[in-house]
Amino acid sequence: MKSILIIGLGRFGTYMAKKFTELGNHVMVLDTDEEKINEILPYVTSAQIGDASKPSVLDGIGVDNFDLCVVSVGENFQASLETTSLLKEAGAKFVLSRASTEIQAKFLLRNGADDVVFAEKEMAERLAVKYSANNIFDYIQLTPEYAIYEIPTPKTWEGKTIRDKGVRAKYNLNILAIKRGGSLIPLPSADYTFNCAERLIVMCRKSDIDKLVH
Repeated sequence: MKSILIIGLGRFGTYMAKKFTELGNHVMVLDTDEEKINEILPYVTSAQIGDASKPSVLDGIGVDNFDLCVVSVGENFQASLETTSLLKEAGAKFVLSRASTEIQAKFLLRNGADDVVFAEKEMAERLAVKYSANNIFDYIQLTPEYAIYEIPTPKTWEGKTIRDKGVRAKYNLNILAIKRGGSLIPLPSADYTFNCAERLIVMCRKSDIDKLVH
């Protein structure tokens, strides 16, 4: 269990707060909007009304006690920048800040952010990849070159083993798991026999997945 501070209760901050709580973490939220604070109270450990761009507010919270501080203050980039800088000055262990553009990300990183998230951009890219192909069910970008894909088992692989198809050598795919309904079979052996009712979780380059699913 980790101790999480989330500053800003827009859609992104609210979703993160609820998910972190669902995963068993201690979550505190901070926002200037009393209505948003009251709405989130049932889903978090604690909530406080306050302006994070004021040093006195952060000092009162004790940000150095949190494992992670998330800055999600919406479209007010100046406030995001100031809050990120103040968090590091106050001793925050790890600051994750939300950015909308590459330029914003550079400024945030220079001013103390340990990492930056592009919520809208990352979701848009994920959905674009997913829906631009008929045979990609899900997608997670790892690097500009590599990603993890959830794909159907090719019909021509039915009844064949991973060794029979020479998956890694011929297709440049690393099979991480087999998905069967709601369960996963992680790291299947070379003798695993393919079943078209199942899906494959694979890691590979985009150029290689394109050859297989298009």
